[in-house]
Amino acid sequence: MKQLFLLFITFFKVGVFTFGGGYAMLPLLQDELVRRRKWTTDEELLDYYSIGQCTPGVIAVNVSTFIGYKQKGIIGGCVSTLGMITPSLLIIMLIAAVLAKYMHNQYLSYAFAGIRVAVTALIADTLLGLWKKGVKEKWAFGIFLVSVVLLLWLNLSAIWIVVLASAAGVNIYKFGKQKGEKK
Repeated sequence: MKQLFLLFITFFKVGVFTFGGGYAMLPLLQDELVRRRKWTTDEELLDYYSIGQCTPGVIAVNVSTFIGYKQKGIIGGCVSTLGMITPSLLIIMLIAAVLAKYMHNQYLSYAFAGIRVAVTALIADTLLGLWKKGVKEKWAFGIFLVSVVLLLWLNLSAIWIVVLASAAGVNIYKFGKQKGEKK
């Protein structure tokens, strides 16, 4: 029961202190799950992000479900997910109740502009960390470049990019194994 409470509180805290959606949660998830709780590794978390990107729903909610399941099975997945979404539900209900009244407040607009800039910095920091963990070999850099082209210039769905990158990784691994290389 103590572990379930810890799962709920950990993901509730991430949910409370995150503005800007799923990607903005990535630095907080990394800090809480890898550094503080040691429930996962950077590499596993990167895998969870990848899976979370190609499954329905918000990445952070998907990651919370994966981690909860890893820790305590189905009940852990449910408790972690509930912990992650509860702050959003409460905050959205509160905001919905008062936002219409203050929507055009100049100071509120400036505050949100500042929050957006800070979230951009958090995302950039996370991307740099993901880069260091995920792009270590020349072939990985090649997959990265092809993915950027497919995403930005050809507007290919992220799901297809992940599927194609996965297939490329498997083929590169097989090719390297056939040549006796260590990958």
